[in-house]
Parts: sequence; structure tokens; C-alpha cells
Amino acid sequence: MKITILGAGVIGVTSAYYLAKAGHEVTVLDRQPGPALETSFANAGEISPGYASPWAAPGIPQKAIKWLFMKHAPLIIRPMADAATWRWMMAMLSNCTSARYATNKGRMVRLAEYSRDCLIALREETGIAYDHRTQGTLQLFRTQKQLDGIGKDVEVLRADGVPYEVLDPAGCIKAEPGLARVKDRIVGGLRLPNDETGDCFKFTNSLQDHAEALGVTFRYGVDIRGLKLMGDRIAGVMTADGFVQSDLFVAALGSYTPAMLKPLGLTAPIYPVKGYSITVPIVDESRAPISTIMDETYKIAITRLGDRIRVGGMAEIAGFNDDLPQARRATLSHSVEDLFGGAGDQSKATFWSGLRPMTPDGTPIIGATRFSNLYVNSGHGTLGWTMACGSGRVLADLISGREPEIETADLGLARY
Repeated sequence: MKITILGAGVIGVTSAYYLAKAGHEVTVLDRQPGPALETSFANAGEISPGYASPWAAPGIPQKAIKWLFMKHAPLIIRPMADAATWRWMMAMLSNCTSARYATNKGRMVRLAEYSRDCLIALREETGIAYDHRTQGTLQLFRTQKQLDGIGKDVEVLRADGVPYEVLDPAGCIKAEPGLARVKDRIVGGLRLPNDETGDCFKFTNSLQDHAEALGVTFRYGVDIRGLKLMGDRIAGVMTADGFVQSDLFVAALGSYTPAMLKPLGLTAPIYPVKGYSITVPIVDESRAPISTIMDETYKIAITRLGDRIRVGGMAEIAGFNDDLPQARRATLSHSVEDLFGGAGDQSKATFWSGLRPMTPDGTPIIGATRFSNLYVNSGHGTLGWTMACGSGRVLADLISGREPEIETADLGLARY
């Protein structure tokens, strides 16, 4: 089957790889000059299936009010008179119940765990290198209240058979020796030993090469203008370079997916939640992290990527903008310096922002639409890197008429 994928981020490229492996003729279109140049470019670098959780959780509305007044706030809301923003925020708030949190986290962990297994298999098959490490994630708690609040997450992890460790301060330091200098700031931690780390940008570029070896065509610098409908099928993609026809189409445009689907009468509740990162060169190995640390207080991920530290986080509700306020950089710098002071050279840090395509329930949208030859693989929020391989494999199975290895009925657009 001839398939066109719209979008060459980590989701689009992994989809192309698995579809090509399944025997399809695949073309990928993207407006950028290369792969992974938007949200996939400088994310936090963590592959954390066990930490896959929706932002919509019990207690979040109350926490959000407190966060708005913090100097180094994990949540920033810029006042906007945008109806789409408020609709998305209300939908997210409606998911902040215990029952919905358990349902949403359960399916996110299911997909994320499967995705990690797919990544391991892909790595063994291809030998792909991307500064990866397999030394787990440590969620770090600075207060007893934070540590006492992990009960619901632990229940889901236990139910899904995900290995975990609840650590005291000494256990945290054993896992991450660089924390020894700040042991007085640590109450405890939740460690997920099967989690991994890696550079998503490096991975996506390398996987593109493997996909090309399987026959995938990548067309960059293509301005995608819309999908043309003919009956219950998509006739083709309208671009600045002409009309592109295929047997089937996949929308993998991240935060821009809703705009592509709206003219077709399809509503995908995906919002561009803005995140930030800094990448810092390591100057003192003894002070540097070994893997990923989730600083629960600031909702910041601190990840070791080769000879660099990637510090990423925050959720900014501000629509489509790409500015780089120095206050956001200061929050990232504060978190890493507070825990791993002197490990990196902050004067040489690079600062970045990206738009995370987030659904109100946290779960991505993967699967068919009511149009017989249009599929979606989008809405992965902060977990596109974590869920990429599993999402691509699931999509390829659905399109190829194979039974996916995990349950997928609750991942599609129809749930909305």
C-alpha cells in the first residue's frame, strides 16, 4: 500500500519505519529541512514508561493555584481570550478525578511499557546509537507530603507489573551519587529501574537512515496546506509543491494535527502545551547525574545524555508561540544547580522551547478516523519519545490488518 505520513518528528519517523518494515511504500512530508526539528529536537531525553502519567490528576486544580504564585513555577498560564484554550483546560480539569486518573494512567503505562519493549527490540535489530543509558528514573521528593502522595501511582505500577523501588535518602544517593552533597534536601524517592534515557533528536535522525534503507522517501521543506476529501476518503494532500496522492494518509503533525483535521469535520482535542529545556556540557563527572531525576517540586527532568545534561520541564498554556523568556531558563538552571551544582557549565548552556501536543486525558490518539484511509498518530504530550516506538508499531499493525500486541480500542479518536 502507498502511504503518506504528514510530519517527520519522532512519531512520524517511527511510524514510517514500522510501516516500511510491514511492506508498505511510504513517503514522509514535513515543512522543516530535516527530521525532529520541532518538539522532538531537545526534549527532556527520558524514556520513562513507569512514570507515564496524565497531567490531569486529583489535586491538580488546587496545586495549580499554588504553582501560579511560585517563583520557579512548573505551570504558567498566560491570560488568553481563546475559546479553544479554555475548552481544552475545562476538558483537562474534568479528568482530574481519581477514577479517570486511574483509567488514563493505566492505558498510558500500557502503551509506554510496550513502546520500551519495541525500542529494545529495534536497538538490538539495528544497532542504533543515540547516547542511550538503561539506568532507570528517580522521582525525587523534597517534602514528606510529596512522598506520602505516591500511593495511587504505586497502585497502578503494581497492577501493571512495573518494577519500582521506594527509597529513603540513602537509597536515592546510592542510585545517584551526585546527590550526596544535597542529602539534607531529600526526603525520599520513587525509582523505576527499567526506565531509559537517550537523545531523541539523534535517535530520529539515525532511524530516518534505517527507514530510507527500507525504501522510505523523506521530502523536506514541503508546505502542507490541507487534505482534500472525496466522499469517505482522502483524495490527497495539497502542498505548495503540488498535489500528493496515496492509498492512505497518517496525520502525525503534533500540535498542528487539529488544524489539519478540522476542515474535515474531525475534532482532535490536542493543545500545544509549551515546554522548555537547557542543554549543559558536563565539566565535573563526580557531580553529574547518572540517569534521569524527576525533581517533583519543580516538575523538572534532569537527564544525562553522554557528555551533556538535559534539563527540561514546565507546562506553559500560551497557545502557539516560541519565545524564550529568561525566567523559564532561570527555573531550569535553578533545579539542576540546586541538586547537581557545579556539574555543568551554565555559561555554555543552550536554551530551547517546544510545543508538546497534549490531549486533556494525557493519552495519545492512535488509529483510524471515520474516513477509511485517514489515520492519526498524535497527541503524545510530554511522552512522545517514551511512546514513539510502540505507537509506530501499533499504527503499522492496525493499517496492515494485524492484531496489535496490546489493547488499542481506547486509544483512538472515537473516545472523544
